[in-house]
Amino acid sequence: MAEIHETTLPGVGIRHDFETKAGDRLGVISHHSGRRDLLIYDRYDPDACEFVIQLADDDSRALSELLGASKVVERVQNLQQTVAGLTIDWVPVRTAWDCTGHTLAELNIRARTGISVVAVIRDGETFPSPGADFRLQGGDTAVVVGTPEGIRKTFAIMQGG
Repeated sequence: MAEIHETTLPGVGIRHDFETKAGDRLGVISHHSGRRDLLIYDRYDPDACEFVIQLADDDSRALSELLGASKVVERVQNLQQTVAGLTIDWVPVRTAWDCTGHTLAELNIRARTGISVVAVIRDGETFPSPGADFRLQGGDTAVVVGTPEGIRKTFAIMQGG
């Protein structure tokens, strides 16, 4: 059985990763909001991800069923970091998402979900406390704070749901 490495990601959740017998490295980030990211690392650069696949709750359950549920999955499902009822999550903005090219004011996320966008990371540069006129671009990562349910709604709005 492969050795699974667990890394706590403060403000994000927990990352579990392992190397397959074939030499590929896979991982899963379990966000505090309940979202999961499936990581497929670059074979030649173990610190870089070749693919990141976002999994909704139903996707995670379906994949878990296909692969066979484990104690790691059960432990991750019970993970919850809440500080005074708040959760922090990182929302990667995809080029094809509806939010791309729109300002935070146009998206009106706070009024619609109760979530605050506290920073945006773009090309390695952090924009703390972005103003209402801040325009999201594909490749950005929005750092959001709020309830897990609000974060799920924010994902749906940003994707176009």
